[in-house]
Amino acid sequence: MRLVLVRHGETDSNKAGLTLGQADVELNDHGRWQAQQLALSLKHAAIAAIYSSPLKRAVATAEAIARPHALQVQVEEGLIEMDIGEMEGLTFQQLRQRYPHFLQIWLGGQVAYQRLPGGERLLDVQERAWQAIERIRERHNQQTVVAVTHNFVILTLLCRALGLELADFRRLRHNVAAKSVLEMPGDRVIVVGLNDTCHLQGEQPQEQEAGG
Repeated sequence: MRLVLVRHGETDSNKAGLTLGQADVELNDHGRWQAQQLALSLKHAAIAAIYSSPLKRAVATAEAIARPHALQVQVEEGLIEMDIGEMEGLTFQQLRQRYPHFLQIWLGGQVAYQRLPGGERLLDVQERAWQAIERIRERHNQQTVVAVTHNFVILTLLCRALGLELADFRRLRHNVAAKSVLEMPGDRVIVVGLNDTCHLQGEQPQEQEAGG
């Protein structure tokens, strides 16, 4: 299977630098433009199926990609963004003020096993997301598939694909509306494209570790 991992387009929360997990916010105008650019970049790809997180920002991005191919978007619950619990919608300054002890652990080597207050662990996200990809691979073993999802989901999947510890997710970057491509022949996983934003000409990349 050839898997095109797509992060959804921009939301107002992304633009403002707020933490964004499972809050069901929609794309902003710029995010809708990004979704159209993604659709153009994949217009001539031989896509067999398009899967999406259930959140609106991902579904809207997936629908834009699906339209030229006359495909229906299939919602896959395992692709939903990390549940960040009490940290939803906060600025980094607010996080530092309210959760200094947690942030100290989050920046350390045991981050995979640290549950966010009221939320998930990175390990939980990686396990459920990889299971979702395996289900998709069973259906589309020799085909090209698009999966539209979120920041932490993509980063944990890339760590698995590259054999990295989850604490090393900070060595990777995946901007909004970017694409990464995995080739999955048999039990192997080969990363052939990473954080591709060539379709977003003239955009200014921004720091986006806060999820979404």
